[in-house]
Parts: sequence; structure tokens; C-alpha cells
Amino acid sequence: MSLPPQSQEDFPSDPTGSGPVGPGSGRPGDQFVFEAELARTGPPQPQRLVRRRRRRGLPLVLFFLTCFSTFLAGSCHWLPTEFVPTPGRDLMPLRGTLISNWDTGLIYMSCVLAILLTHEMGHFIATVIHRIPASYPYFLPLPISPIGTLGAVIGMDGLRANRREMFDIGIAGPLAGLVVAVPILWVGVNQLDFTGPRFGIYQLDVPMSVRLLLDWMRPQGYTSGQVIWQGQLNPYFMAGWVGLLITGLNMMPVSQLDGGHVTYTLFGKRAHWIARAFMLLAVVWVIYSGTHGFFVMILLIMFVGTDHPPTRDDSIPLGWFRTSLGLASLSIPVLCFAPRVIMVQSG
Repeated sequence: MSLPPQSQEDFPSDPTGSGPVGPGSGRPGDQFVFEAELARTGPPQPQRLVRRRRRRGLPLVLFFLTCFSTFLAGSCHWLPTEFVPTPGRDLMPLRGTLISNWDTGLIYMSCVLAILLTHEMGHFIATVIHRIPASYPYFLPLPISPIGTLGAVIGMDGLRANRREMFDIGIAGPLAGLVVAVPILWVGVNQLDFTGPRFGIYQLDVPMSVRLLLDWMRPQGYTSGQVIWQGQLNPYFMAGWVGLLITGLNMMPVSQLDGGHVTYTLFGKRAHWIARAFMLLAVVWVIYSGTHGFFVMILLIMFVGTDHPPTRDDSIPLGWFRTSLGLASLSIPVLCFAPRVIMVQSG
């Protein structure tokens, strides 16, 4: 995912605002002014491009905070709120849980961060290849949630990218993240065991791709259509599920999300109508399904704007390969996003 276009470099400009002065500038006397100035100061020196250094401190701090929040989520069996100290409750239960389940927390943390880092480095490497200014990835910790993170983002000066470059940057992240998420999910499905008792506070909704994988691999005790309880989760499956969830969300065809980059480069300004229609359907779905947790994301997208800004040159052709790849990538939200996400059990 990328942040809205922002300036990453300072470019020198003409301080007088008068434009070029010299031979051929078209103003009487400019030839004599230029020659006199040249005799006094010598040949003009080339202007230097002043680049801002990428911030390192904040990305590193956020990375380590996300390490802790995902380790906490995994160690607490993806329910850290049960161990949060409150008035009258000490830290001993949390400390004991972290000590006894450190291996689960470490596996989950490593897998989730590998998926997120690979996703964002896909974007970052694409910006380096196309020489588009971009920041290092900013990881987003969320220690009180079952998954421990909100994902990660990079900031880039998207207005410097043309149509083809924007497509490459937008699609590189999801494809790179899936390369890591799918094998991790495969390991997690192999380790699922449905023969034990069903327990936990919530159940996971699984996307279409995971349902197909479960029906094909048939883990121990699984019956078709069976839900997955919190107590049946393992760190590999949960990390792979989170990787698909974040990829599916990022590929929604709106705004500055990866899917917004892809749909705009595929369809141009017609993508604005796709984004608006999608947001309308998303609001209706959230109200109808009761999945109110997505209201925050919807409000954030509306605040930033649903329409994707133009690229530096929208006339650059994508070519048949990029067009085919982009059209195929539109299926990622359908295959990777679980509509109900987490279903909390009442009573």
C-alpha cells in the first residue's frame, strides 16, 4: 500500500520567476545581458538536485513496535485483550503467557512480518527501478487486536510516475506478498486439527481461496464448510490468513490502495466510477452485515478521496502482458478477502 502523492525531493527553480535569459529567449537586449554576465561570472554551473534523505528513525521504531504487537498477539493465542492489565489485575498472567507461548508468538511474528515486509519491498524495489522517490516501509502496530497489526505502507511521489510505472509499483506489492503468504498458509493448513474440542471467543471467516484449499487438502477431522475456531488456530495458518486479508484489502479498487493504482492504469478516468460504485456497495454491505469495524477504513478512504489522481503521463501504453496481468489481479479481493473476517460468539 502507498500513501497519497507527496514531495520527496526539492528541485531548484528560477528565483526571479522571469524564465530563461540568454540567446534565443526572445527579449530585446537579452543577448548583450547574457554575454556581459558570462564575462563577469564565467560559464553557468549546472544546478544540483537536492535530495532529501529517507527517514530511518520512525520506520525502525514502528517496525520494532509491530514486532512486539504481533509477538504479543501470537503468544496470547490471538486474543491479547484477555491479558491486558486493568485496575485490579496484575501482569502475572500476561508474563506467564508470554513465557509459556513464546515459540508460538515468535513463529507468528516472523511469518506476518515476512509477508508484510515482502509486500512493501515489492513496492519499494519497483520505485527504485523506476526512480520514483519513496520512503522506507512504515509498519503499523495494533497491540490490542487479534492480529497485532494494521499492515504497512510506504510514501511515494506518485505524481512523478507515468501510467506504466504506476502499474508496476501498484501490482508489485501484492504479488510479492502472495509469494510468501501462500507457502506459509499451506504449512498452516497442514497443521490444522479439527478432531479436538471447539473452543474460543471467535471463529474465523475464510476467503474463497482458503476454502478451496481446505476442501482439497482435507486436514485432520475437517468436513466441508466447517468453521475454524480460535482454539484450533496455529501460527502458520493465522499468519497466512492475515497475509491474504491484508492483500485482499489492499487490492480494493479505490483511492491510493494498490487496487486503485491498478484499476486507474487499466481503465483511466473510468476507474473513478468503479471506485465510487465500490465504496457505495461497501457502505451498504457494512450496514447490512453488521461488520462495523470497517467503518473506520471507509471513512479514512473517503477522507483521502476515492478517485485516483492522474499519473505523469496517462497516454503510455501498458502492453498486452501488463493488461492481462492487471485484469487477472482484479480477482485477488474475491479470492483473498474474507467478508465477515472474525465472527465473535455471543453468550
